[in-house]
Amino acid sequence: MSISSRIRMQAIRSVAPEAEGAAGSTANAKLGSHSTGVADSGRWSTRRIAMYALFVALAMVTSFIEFPITPVAWLKYDPSGIVCLIAGFAYGPSAAIIVSVLGFVPHMFADPWGSLMAVLVALCLSVPASLIYRKIRSRKGAALGILAGAVLAIVAALLGNLVITPIYAHMSYAAVAAMILPILLPFNLAKMAIHAVVTFLIYKPISNLLAKQQ
Repeated sequence: MSISSRIRMQAIRSVAPEAEGAAGSTANAKLGSHSTGVADSGRWSTRRIAMYALFVALAMVTSFIEFPITPVAWLKYDPSGIVCLIAGFAYGPSAAIIVSVLGFVPHMFADPWGSLMAVLVALCLSVPASLIYRKIRSRKGAALGILAGAVLAIVAALLGNLVITPIYAHMSYAAVAAMILPILLPFNLAKMAIHAVVTFLIYKPISNLLAKQQ
């Protein structure tokens, strides 16, 4: 091999790693434009478990903050669903499941049937939302995820009322069905609207804060 050929080969070898590094940086920049950098890692580190525990504790606390949002005073709103959504966006569907289930454990002793419905609604809201957001890491993905989760959660809430409420509230199926349009549907629409708006406004700052702590 001639001297000039050797020089060209060395030049190519020295440039190739730089090109690969630049391409990798560009790809990472594109991926990270909306990614929080938190849910991308599936490692069950001590810190990750601690953050799950923190979200579970927040869900427990917020589940006790109840107040009416419609003229029907016995139907009360609590913001625990927002915590489940944020956990799912930040750490993925596994976090959404864990927080949605464990967050209502304190209520299961006093109100097992109501807690079962609350867990069902929280799962239907947060798990689909986190799955969609994991695929589409942007505000559009977050909006689509929240919308899909809210629709499923409303359906689950209405069906849950039809099946479970007659069992523990000693009401007939017909009586519960008669409440769907005038009472249950408006309440659940208002509930999911609050969840959606608040989550959409705060999820990104919180996720970015969590990502910086990694």
